[in-house]
Amino acid sequence: MSKSSKKKIYSQDGVDVEEEASFSSFAGSICKKSYKNSPFVKVHDFSGGGFRGPRPFTLKNLPKGYFIEASTDSIGTKGILIDAAKTHHLAAHDLIAMTASDITRFGGVPLVVVNILDVDSVGTKGDKVSKICKSAISGLGEVAKKSKIVVLKGETAQMGNALGGEDAHSKTKLNWGATMIGAYHKNKMITGENLSAGQVIIALKENGFRCNGISSVRKALKQKFGKSWWKNPRAKESIKQAATPSMLYDMFINTLHGWFSKNFKPEIPIHAIVHLSGGAFKEKLAKDILFPKKLSAELFDLWEPLQIMRECAEWRKINDEEFYEVWHGGQGMLLVINAKDAPYCIKRAKDFGIKAKIAGKITKTKNSKVTIISKLTKNKKIIYNQ
Repeated sequence: MSKSSKKKIYSQDGVDVEEEASFSSFAGSICKKSYKNSPFVKVHDFSGGGFRGPRPFTLKNLPKGYFIEASTDSIGTKGILIDAAKTHHLAAHDLIAMTASDITRFGGVPLVVVNILDVDSVGTKGDKVSKICKSAISGLGEVAKKSKIVVLKGETAQMGNALGGEDAHSKTKLNWGATMIGAYHKNKMITGENLSAGQVIIALKENGFRCNGISSVRKALKQKFGKSWWKNPRAKESIKQAATPSMLYDMFINTLHGWFSKNFKPEIPIHAIVHLSGGAFKEKLAKDILFPKKLSAELFDLWEPLQIMRECAEWRKINDEEFYEVWHGGQGMLLVINAKDAPYCIKRAKDFGIKAKIAGKITKTKNSKVTIISKLTKNKKIIYNQ
């Protein structure tokens, strides 16, 4: 049997090797364009000009005594919403938000990302599937440039029937994961060590669901629009809203924290950063940060929930308490800072296209608790006790 016949059979079995190589070459070109994104990373390309081969990196311009960290995450089942909305070109916002924020929230700076993109197929040259897959990789290049992150390399896997999803017939299904490499320094760690009563909580507005609680979103869509919700014309706008990409806060926070200043001095002190991902307020603010330090918080002016988030809560019959555990309720991150620094922080956020406001304060009570004035149900008070 000839080599061409072997390729043809493999293609019939679900993997077009030649198109996969072409796609990988395209992805490699996007990576190479990112190699000068970061002032802290120098990539040494030993690949000989090909899209395969070694491309190690060294770090530069970081404060003496830095440490290296790695954080791994994925877009999870939000990929199902992205596929239904056909917003693959924006999917990288979610990928970077999930991986970079886990480094930023402890005072580190994200530097280098290595990703793996699972798809049903990369399509064939020039077809719709190929264009959609390439738009995702191009989107990664755009987000990485804005975030000063190097896309070192990645892997694209054509999974065919092995890639699950509610729409079994979709040819543009995706699952996207990555490992983010970043730097910490002992003098720049943000661990909540200096938290105290009287400090204020700044809420950074979020326009999308981020990548947590998506199983409940999909269940809500199913209950509202039927078992095949993704192909119900009445669901189109709701799906689009639910697939809205995550906000990116890392450049704002890391600029505020001094990573891009000449002497690495923070513009203002940040005492704690809460990424409202899985578990949201109850887990990430109460249990992880406040309760171990015997502190409490009052959240009296959170952002209004997204309209689609309100609707999903209604369709899924989620009560207020669980609402703020499953989803973020309208804010993707919280910063704890000194009250006197709040006006500067809010004004600085605008420079990065981020809306911020004082949403609460740190308190000291006999028994630690977090009190939330819900924005889902008017005048409803939620209390998470230790």
